[in-house]
Amino acid sequence: MSTTELVWFKSSYSGTQGDDCVEVALTEQAVCVRDSKDVTRPHFAVGREGWARFVGFAAARA
Repeated sequence: MSTTELVWFKSSYSGTQGDDCVEVALTEQAVCVRDSKDVTRPHFAVGREGWARFVGFAAARA
C-alpha cells in the first residue's frame, strides 16, 4: 500500500502546537508510523500485536 493510499491521523494526545507528533495509519496487518513534521520521509510499519504491546508499555509508564 502506498503512502498516498493510507489514511493518516494523529494521536488524541498530540498537542495543538504541531511539534513532536507522530501520525499513524492502519492496514489489515500493520500500523504505519511517520513523523508529522516531515511527511515526505519514509514511514515504518509495525505489526498490530507489536503496536498493542508498545502502546500498553507506554501507557503503563505515563
